[in-house]
Amino acid sequence: MSTHHPTELTDCTASQLLQLYRSGGASPVEATQAVLARIDRLNPQLNAFCLVDAEAALASARASEARWQQGATIGLLDGVPTSIKDLILTRGWPTRRGSRTVDVNQPWEVDAPVTARLREAGAVLLGKTTTPEFGCKGETNSPLTGISRNPWNLSRTPGGSSGGTAAAVAAGLGPVSVGTDGAGSVRIPAAFCGNFGLKPSFGRVPAYPLSPFGSVAHLGPHTMSVADAALMLNVMSQPDARDWTSLPFDARDYRVGLDDGVRGLRIAYSPTLGYAKNVHPEVAAAVDRAVKDLQALGAVVEAVDPGIDDPLDICTGLWFLGAHTLYSGMTPEQQAVADPDLVAEAALGAGLSALQIQHLNLRRGALGAHLRQFMQRFDLIATPAVAIPAFEARPAGQGPMDPVSLLGWTPFSYPFNLSQQPACTIPCGLTSDGLPIGLQLVGTMFGDAMVLRAARAYESIRPIARPPLDWV
Repeated sequence: MSTHHPTELTDCTASQLLQLYRSGGASPVEATQAVLARIDRLNPQLNAFCLVDAEAALASARASEARWQQGATIGLLDGVPTSIKDLILTRGWPTRRGSRTVDVNQPWEVDAPVTARLREAGAVLLGKTTTPEFGCKGETNSPLTGISRNPWNLSRTPGGSSGGTAAAVAAGLGPVSVGTDGAGSVRIPAAFCGNFGLKPSFGRVPAYPLSPFGSVAHLGPHTMSVADAALMLNVMSQPDARDWTSLPFDARDYRVGLDDGVRGLRIAYSPTLGYAKNVHPEVAAAVDRAVKDLQALGAVVEAVDPGIDDPLDICTGLWFLGAHTLYSGMTPEQQAVADPDLVAEAALGAGLSALQIQHLNLRRGALGAHLRQFMQRFDLIATPAVAIPAFEARPAGQGPMDPVSLLGWTPFSYPFNLSQQPACTIPCGLTSDGLPIGLQLVGTMFGDAMVLRAARAYESIRPIARPPLDWV
């Protein structure tokens, strides 16, 4: 019998679980049982998982336990309970993408690159987390799965589109999960749910099939510690030939140098990026304190904007084109059951001419070039993660659909999808009514390790806290 009480196992990070497995203090089966029990208890209120396969998870945990006992572990995540956003293919499970348009009755025989790498690393796959239809918005609701909720306050959204992933990780329904980020979809829910979310450099984590929303889409980890994100990135960034846009494989161990601190690092502190007009005062104040903390740790901070205009129309124009592409590929029967939000986005995309789209792409290129040059002077940019705390959770199709309604409240996330730079969100405090606030750290292109290192320095003085879960 292990000395580690199972109810506490759900509060362990992946790194802590691996340490317990090593010492014999706990086993993968005990950890998986504890997480499954917690999913049973909390998921009915949170709606973070749309599929849980307890049988497969326990079989996987038993196999991992046998490997630990024989001293023959197979990878960096052996025995770690892990979930996967339901936009990402998983062999043996349907990938419904939050959509009633997807036919469940088909062979599900393919693992996406990241799913394959997690299996190879020995991860215990628990199930799939909720997403809005095709990841089309920054909140997690859909006609298929209903409304997902925030573990800090059930009346609020967990954000999106990786809302199920963020809610699950924050609430202890598995220590790590995989999200996707096309305009902030890892960082928005990480900020709203108070966990760590990393959008790596574009191409760092291979994807297949590529997103219908194009080359703004990144895959990244959600965790409750920066060390876990480094561990996840080591696994997720392994090469896969199916993604022709992926970067050459870099065999770096992202855990090495994680504790090197920020002394001497040059940080451009931009509280508004020069254009964000409506930053919530408590968000602005918390981020300001966080940047002062980084300065106290030795970072060289300069208050400076990168000199860009708000690229909202570039981001949403290309996004609406992706929605139009998806929608126009559906049968009339599928279109009839699509999320009204996706339908509204598609209608806006249908109105764009080929010339307008070409101009958007050229402007995107100019933005990327400008930011690449700006970053020659800096190691990192610090901004708020999202301009506001989590807003009310609501059903699909409740709000207006236009660029400002879709993304105007998250002006700090989408520029760095357009530029493809690595960026993370780390919690930096709570509002007076107890909702998480996120600090965003943006790196130079390919500077993923530096983003993690700076986040780890901040975490070392402001550890990530779990929600009180006083609604349980």
